[in-house]
Parts: sequence; structure tokens; C-alpha cells
Amino acid sequence: MIREYETTFIVQPEISEEGREALCQKFDQVLARYGATRLMLDDWGKRRLAYEIRKFQKGHYLSLLYLDNGAAVRELEYALRIEESILRFLTVQAKDEVLDIEARKVEAAEQERVQRERRAADKAAREEEERQRLDTEESLVLGGAGFGEDEIDPDALDDADSDEADAE
Repeated sequence: MIREYETTFIVQPEISEEGREALCQKFDQVLARYGATRLMLDDWGKRRLAYEIRKFQKGHYLSLLYLDNGAAVRELEYALRIEESILRFLTVQAKDEVLDIEARKVEAAEQERVQRERRAADKAAREEEERQRLDTEESLVLGGAGFGEDEIDPDALDDADSDEADAE
């Protein structure tokens, strides 16, 4: 009987994106070796932990969904347990029995694609917001030193007053 499992794990926050990808590939290999089918990897991002774990206050959350008959769960948990960069993990049985495996694969692939697109759009929006914030700060710094179009240079007024006094 094939069941769907979800393993959520927390990676140390200073691990790079390449390091996280290497970890995920390692876990995918464990699943493949024991005949499990990886459905989706959901990257929740870096979040503050509810309590300190091994002197870390933040962690990078990832959730791995896969189909298995139960054999790969033990081995995946063993791989998670011996990996030093994993702070915590939890495996739950998401669905008791999956009858249409191919339909579930297609559904998971679509969910992963939508999440990837949403994450890319969020990242682009954050980068645009940051760029606008930096442009605003830069214009304030540069604008504060000079005079705007509607501002008058007080030195120019003094020069104009002295020119008028000379003319009289």
C-alpha cells in the first residue's frame, strides 16, 4: 500500500542555497534508493524559531512530500539525524492510501510550479521595493545638499540685493 508522507526539516540558517540544494539531492537519493517517489520540495524560507535550538534563533524550513510504502521513511530519518546542519525534523503520514499515483505526481508538479512562480514574483517585488527605497534615500541625500527647483539660494538673494544697492 502506497502512502503519502511529509517530512519537514529545519536547516541551519547560515547554510548557503547551494548547500541546501546538495542536502535535498542527498535526501532525494535516499528516497530513490528505497523506491520512494518524490512529489514536491516546498521551501518555506528562513524563519525565527519558537525557541533556541543549538544556539540558533533562526532556521531555514523545508518540507519534502513523497510517496512510499514505509521503507524509505526510516532511512530518510536516519540521514536527517546524522546530518549536522539539520536542526530538527518531523515526518507525518499525509495520506493513508494513494490510489492514483500518476495523478498525484501531476498535481504535485503543478503545485511546485505555482509555488516557484509565486516565490520568483515575491522576490522580484522585494528587489524592486529595495531598489526604490535606495533610490529614494539617494535622492534625499543628494537633494538635501543642493537646492530644488522651487527653492531659492539665499546667497543669490544677497548678491541680487547688493546689485540693487550698487545701482542706486
